[in-house]
Amino acid sequence: MKTETPFELTILGSSSALPTSDRYPTAQVLRVPGRFFLIDCGEGTQIQIRRQKISFSKINHIFISHLHGDHFYGLIGLLSTLNLLGLKKDIHIYSPSELKTLIQPQLDHLKADLQFKVIFHPLNFKKPQKIYSDKKVEVFSFPLKHSSPVCGFLFKEIPKQRNIKKEFIKQYNIPVAEIKNIKTGADFKTTDGKVIPNAELTTLPPRPRSYAFCTDTVFLPEITEIIQNVDLLYHEATFTESMKDWAKKTLHSTAKEAAEIARLAKAGKLIIGHFSARYKTVSEFKKEAKSVFENTETATDGNTYKVEQH
Repeated sequence: MKTETPFELTILGSSSALPTSDRYPTAQVLRVPGRFFLIDCGEGTQIQIRRQKISFSKINHIFISHLHGDHFYGLIGLLSTLNLLGLKKDIHIYSPSELKTLIQPQLDHLKADLQFKVIFHPLNFKKPQKIYSDKKVEVFSFPLKHSSPVCGFLFKEIPKQRNIKKEFIKQYNIPVAEIKNIKTGADFKTTDGKVIPNAELTTLPPRPRSYAFCTDTVFLPEITEIIQNVDLLYHEATFTESMKDWAKKTLHSTAKEAAEIARLAKAGKLIIGHFSARYKTVSEFKKEAKSVFENTETATDGNTYKVEQH
């Protein structure tokens, strides 16, 4: 039986501006086949990476949504740790362009001993943009709306080719040169002119999985066009509806608004987080969100959320 390749999100931090005794500021690790992506890097991120037994050596792509401290103050400490561990792979940081200016003096301080390059990739705050791709996954940024320029991120598996049924290769004596075409959807014509439909020769691969990260933002329905049918959606929910006016003033979202985004996007599952430290529990957040979008969970530091293959 073929082993399923993992596609899973680990929450490292789910608090908003202030850390609490059981919640760190925003940070997440998304694991897709063979890759680990760090999304935001609040204080305490490297402590949480250790607690969750995530290999530091696996992380060399870091996505910083915006330049509020609770989303990047852990970055320089993490880079220092990666250096002390002797890692040599280049580190790619996708962030507002100003981040380089902010941390370059600290990097210069480490420069004599820095064993890897730090490569900055500036985000586009005007329109969606593909910012990373390889053979297995592609990543898009898209603008959100907050008191500081901010982007969300969409991670999508690259669709796999169709699976050819091995018994037909021998039965129809299919040449190796034709197999590639068949995997991409072509029919096969035998030497006597008979056409074998692709649907008979192959089976569908697993459906590509996806994850969207929507951090600090006002309620912004237009993003649902970008994240439509996403399997797993994280959306900030700093406040409940009882503080909707304050959410609007601070350019944040409520739990109900996050759920409405999930409903409009036809998401598979919603995780809400970035909770204001003024709340002692998050039960009201969950109740409020589930009244709009049933498949909702409240983020918990250390929890991992899997997206299954279908």
